[in-house]
Amino acid sequence: MSCNYADGLSPYANKGVLGVAEQFDDESEINEKVNKLAEWLQDAKHVVVHTGAGISTSAGIPDFRGPNGVWTLERKGEKPNVNVSFNDAIPTTTHMALRGLISKGYIQYIVSQNIDGLHMKSGVTRSCISELHGNIFVEQCNKCRHQFVRPSTTGTVGQKPCGGACRRRCRGGLLLDNVLDWEHDLPERDLDMALMHSTLADLNITLGTTLQIIPSGNLPLKNKKHGGKLIICNLQPTKHDKKADLIIHAYVDDVMNKLCKRLGVEIDAYDALDDPTKQPNNHNPGWTIKPQQTKDIEKTYNAKLKLAAAQRKANKNSFTLFNVKEPSPSRKKCKTEPSHITLKNEIKTEKCSGGTITNA
Repeated sequence: MSCNYADGLSPYANKGVLGVAEQFDDESEINEKVNKLAEWLQDAKHVVVHTGAGISTSAGIPDFRGPNGVWTLERKGEKPNVNVSFNDAIPTTTHMALRGLISKGYIQYIVSQNIDGLHMKSGVTRSCISELHGNIFVEQCNKCRHQFVRPSTTGTVGQKPCGGACRRRCRGGLLLDNVLDWEHDLPERDLDMALMHSTLADLNITLGTTLQIIPSGNLPLKNKKHGGKLIICNLQPTKHDKKADLIIHAYVDDVMNKLCKRLGVEIDAYDALDDPTKQPNNHNPGWTIKPQQTKDIEKTYNAKLKLAAAQRKANKNSFTLFNVKEPSPSRKKCKTEPSHITLKNEIKTEKCSGGTITNA
């Protein structure tokens, strides 16, 4: 059962705000907001979608902090009534809509907090997704760090042995589940990709997450200082509502249905032929982010930061030109602003900002 995942995590008291009442926009408001979102998507060059547990509830997988979430009910000594196993769950309308929007070029990347594997099952490729908290259908070698898709769930969480020796036969490598526990660091390459794409985005769209867990909950804000927009679609209030350019209080499946209809994008049904967990056991499909992919996006990311720094410097010089003042003899010179922030330092900041975990 999917809530057994939560039971397998280490005890942790600070699980965030639980059970906040849901809000619903009326039909006319939803239509108006979806039309605006569609216009922004058509004009955008780089769109990133950030997904949480709310996009999987219609698949029978309970969320955690909703009115009937796992942790909300746990506080009352109860369990969810609806709880499908991860093995039996299939992608929702939202999962399939996101795949369709990627294939048509409206969305460039997904950053997910979910471990349920439904994005992968929908047919979204590894080049288009960061899974910040892991994937219960993936095992990873503790030595070479390569990842492999399993036909069934790992059976363990917390990066424990689950699959024997590494399939690449690297010396001494053991396969572990890659589902994070509370104290674990986020996977470096997934976090690198998530941070860079989020910063480059014209639009960061959040679906089904209250954005409470950091650093993943802060990534959608990374484009704001570069003029990007933040769109939030969630039934509960989120910690970043005041910073959003658009908030939609509606079921994500309804929003994605309307959005795809507005854009003329067909939402395909789930097809097991596109699901790597349904491939023959001897196929052993990989699920590793390729190093070159990270290098390619890093070049674009660093170029954007360098350009932004140059623009700030030009604006500062222009302002000084029209506001010339004699410096005070005792005034100290300011340090020169660095040309750009390196990815390494930005990632370090994100890792120091908080822990990990889980479908939010």
